[in-house]
Amino acid sequence: MTPPNDTASATQRVEFDQLGAPVGDGSEVNLDMILDVPVTLAMEVGRTRISIRNLLQLNQGSVVELDRSAGEPLDVFVNGTLVAHGEVVVINERFGIRLTDVISPAERVRKLR
Repeated sequence: MTPPNDTASATQRVEFDQLGAPVGDGSEVNLDMILDVPVTLAMEVGRTRISIRNLLQLNQGSVVELDRSAGEPLDVFVNGTLVAHGEVVVINERFGIRLTDVISPAERVRKLR
């Protein structure tokens, strides 16, 4: 039996940059690795709670009252996290949303805790 070859069994420590770590002078964040990752963007007009009985009675023309007043801003969620508030706009006969208030990244992180 031969002793192990020291060069073959030697290990080297490898360090990787942190995702989102400052690059260069610290003013930029390297997000290139995640720019093409798809996320789900959802706009919420409002919510309500109803019984299953009432849910099963809904049909075309039914009106469901929501917990928001007309004119209140919509909530904009990305993957279930509130990121902004906005208002509905119509552009070329399609609905869109104009962002009126964007939640700061620091505030979003604080709400996750």
